[in-house]
Amino acid sequence: MGFGTIFFIVVAAVVLYQLRSVLGRRTGHERPPYDPYSSRPTDLSAPREQGNVVTLPSRRLPTDEPAPSRYEAIDKAAAPGSPANNGLRRIQDADPAFDIGEFLNGARAAYEMVVTGFADGDRKLLKNLLSPEVYQGFESSIVEREARGERMQSTFVGIDDVSVVAAELKGREAFVTLRIVSQLISATLGAKGEVVDGDPETVAEVRDIWTFARDTRSRDPNWKLVETESEE
Repeated sequence: MGFGTIFFIVVAAVVLYQLRSVLGRRTGHERPPYDPYSSRPTDLSAPREQGNVVTLPSRRLPTDEPAPSRYEAIDKAAAPGSPANNGLRRIQDADPAFDIGEFLNGARAAYEMVVTGFADGDRKLLKNLLSPEVYQGFESSIVEREARGERMQSTFVGIDDVSVVAAELKGREAFVTLRIVSQLISATLGAKGEVVDGDPETVAEVRDIWTFARDTRSRDPNWKLVETESEE
């Protein structure tokens, strides 16, 4: 082995020793490795994120808006503080399933069915919608009409307004009285087709006061018509 070769081997050994003494030493001030997929520098002091950690939404700051009242719908149907409003609230307290909006919609439908059912003499329909006492009065009128050979001709035009007049809870029985304003074409015709009462071509405004009742503890959700009268 020549002198030149030995010289280069010695130089290489010295250089490797110097590199090892520098590169192999950690001072604690080294920069963290660069992450090309991170938009921010890596914070080695922050705890590592767990793979199954879910970030929860922050709590909403309180607002000045009051929470909606559970009597909100009732307050729209009857003036707050009125006897009707207080009665509706008691009914809802006794029967949490009571919804005044649904009740009024059902009353509209029941009104139309009762009016047309009475004109047609539909006893089966009326029996399902009326209390026994009210049904007896309706059925008596139908019997008298049939005995005279008369028939009733009625066309239901529509309902203009339904409003709560009164409401109360008697024991477990709920009562709601409504004022119903409707438009009807109604006439009673004799055996020969002559007009006995009413007008078969004129639309008339009819104002009725009807009271519906229901046992708040009954599984039957249907209300019965328990009283009728015409507004004077």
